[in-house]
Amino acid sequence: MIDRDARWVDVGHFIREQRESARITLRKLSDLAGISNPYLSQIERGLRKPSAEILQQIARALRISSETLYVRAGILEDREGELDLPTEILRDLYISEDQKQTLIKVYLSFRRENEADGSVEEPARS
Repeated sequence: MIDRDARWVDVGHFIREQRESARITLRKLSDLAGISNPYLSQIERGLRKPSAEILQQIARALRISSETLYVRAGILEDREGELDLPTEILRDLYISEDQKQTLIKVYLSFRRENEADGSVEEPARS
């Protein structure tokens, strides 16, 4: 098990990687997430331990699942075999940022639609 402080450093590094891969400045991400620029900088450096709500705001601004950040922070346990498609799309080096955001929007709209009408069953959890 990863030491708790090391987890927060890992979370901060992950947030920075996601921000940089999305080509968003620290200032822009802090605006999108609704948190202060210095606070976000401290989170990225592993100096602050953000609440689940703050992680959710950052995830929403980065357009990744908040669950991804919760798992990295040790708030949730990792579910084996599940793929975080928006994060994988953001990592793709062969498509533009606009194309990435469009793919994520389409994917999330399909998920919301299918979840709302019950056409897709929730995967079994162990």
